[in-house]
Amino acid sequence: MPGGWRRGWRSGHGMPRWRRIARFVQPCLLLLLHQGPSHGYNLMESLKEFGFAEDPVDSGAVYRSLREMEEEGLVASEWDTEASAGPARRVYRLTAEGDRALAWWVAGLRETDRVLHRFLQAYDRHMEEDQGEHHG
Repeated sequence: MPGGWRRGWRSGHGMPRWRRIARFVQPCLLLLLHQGPSHGYNLMESLKEFGFAEDPVDSGAVYRSLREMEEEGLVASEWDTEASAGPARRVYRLTAEGDRALAWWVAGLRETDRVLHRFLQAYDRHMEEDQGEHHG
């Protein structure tokens, strides 16, 4: 990412893509599957609740992530040929290992949230003291 952040914040096109937490789609998918089995299209639609609506996730990236998680034993899938009149769809469900991975992600994200909260408080304090050039 060296130098990449410069292009992102100077582009003037809203928030840059690099602001996302790396691989954040994985814990989102795990949480969605914790709520119940689902197929890929529904999962992509449900990702909007996590803020992916403004900058949609590439469908290929979602399916690659699902395949990787299946190879790691975090999710399992099977073909559903009875749910719709259309073609069969692959339905994904969370495994016990996926449930443990979700808990691991949550613990890490809580720690990240704590650190980011402190950073933002320090930034806000600094700006309130009128010591910074940029006030946003």
